[in-house]
Amino acid sequence: MIGELKPYSAYEDSGLDWMGAIPAHWGLLRAKRLFREVDERSKTGKEELLSVSHLTGVTPRRLKNVTMFMAESNVGHKVCRPGDLVINTLWAWMAALGVTRHLGLVSPAYGVYRPVEGGGILPAYADYLLRTPLYAAEYQRRSTGVNSSRLRLYPEQFLRMPVLLPPLEDQTAIVRFLDKVNGRIERVIRAKRKVIALLTERKQAIIYRAVTGGLDVSVQLKPTGLPWLGPIPLHWEVRRLRTLVRSIDQGISPLAEGFLAEGDSWGVLKSGCVNRGVFRETEHKRLARGFDIDPAIAVKVGDVLISRACGSPSLVGSVARVRSLRYRLILSDKTFRATFRDSVDPDFMVYAMNCRYYRHQVEQAISGAEGMANNLPLSSLKDFRFAIPPKAEARRIAEKLSNDTVAINKRVAHLEGEIDLLREYRTRLIADLVTGRLDVRQAADKLTADIAVNTVDESFDDTDDVELVDTEGAA
Repeated sequence: MIGELKPYSAYEDSGLDWMGAIPAHWGLLRAKRLFREVDERSKTGKEELLSVSHLTGVTPRRLKNVTMFMAESNVGHKVCRPGDLVINTLWAWMAALGVTRHLGLVSPAYGVYRPVEGGGILPAYADYLLRTPLYAAEYQRRSTGVNSSRLRLYPEQFLRMPVLLPPLEDQTAIVRFLDKVNGRIERVIRAKRKVIALLTERKQAIIYRAVTGGLDVSVQLKPTGLPWLGPIPLHWEVRRLRTLVRSIDQGISPLAEGFLAEGDSWGVLKSGCVNRGVFRETEHKRLARGFDIDPAIAVKVGDVLISRACGSPSLVGSVARVRSLRYRLILSDKTFRATFRDSVDPDFMVYAMNCRYYRHQVEQAISGAEGMANNLPLSSLKDFRFAIPPKAEARRIAEKLSNDTVAINKRVAHLEGEIDLLREYRTRLIADLVTGRLDVRQAADKLTADIAVNTVDESFDDTDDVELVDTEGAA
């Protein structure tokens, strides 16, 4: 059905370079004609705390896998009500905003805007429209600050923005169609996530057996006295990390721009650069030209990086080795670099530092102090204990694990790539519909419970491990 969508019959110039042509029967109004800023403050701080993200819009914070530092009291936080538009002032340029379905509290620094009675915009349509890349780019142009990571979209800038306004019947058709398609796409993504979780669990089991028992199943074992580690081969040792490394370096937290480094420019790693054994070099921010680079914290091929702090506690302590580099990068203050002694095989250590007994130690270390749940103290990291074989045996184990897990890694990467394509496809589809590039009215009228989405297999079942997406078509 999506493949059958066509443009509207007539368009006219919007008068805005960044908007281009719009359907002739649609209108444009300043945001101040559609929304009014509200500044209602909580007197008790007991309302539900909400999170505002460029990925998920406005959601209850309890549903997020994040344990950021919590204020002692939420008294004085802004109250938002269902249908209100909430904008994260600092991250508006990333489209960190959304229309809330919840009564709750947001930061006093956020902007809360309530639809004007009779203004003619559906909250659900506004949520789709105002989070598109088209509007995100306009927020960035209208924001003020010294660089992109410090830009702020203040109320006066937002309220002057032109907002695309279709007739209510068009808005209703767009929302109905997108809600249905989104539901189907989310089902496919959830199914793929389940398969990834199963593959990851299988990989973890393979790694755990090898890094705690070696490759010889007949080897004699000895107790370690550590319930979270268990017995290990008789000739292995239990050693603390501080005895295995020559140094553990940490980077800095400079001002940076929200773009990738290019040419001869440098970038600083973001907290998400290390993710469960994978180094993602695109997870960085560009430094200003002329920034004085300390070569001691420059990232090099072969480095073993450890996530010291991250928004998600499950990623704190993640470890990966830098296999290749296209960018010139430095360590951030949220990333450790471990340099191992010559007697230690670094690839074996990367596997050991991504297994269950290591994660147990990480979880114990980051749950110690209130407000520190997203930080791995260096002193704790150095005291972590590992089962260590002789270097030659460690090398053989690492090579065997590399061979045994390559198929799983490829499968996971393929599934994650399909998920990325689905998300990109959804983003483009939303943008095409809410900006009038495609007419969805007839398709919305024909919607049934069995709506066909041309990127989704109609025989879909959540439990199936099957290829559901024509990724070339979705691209």
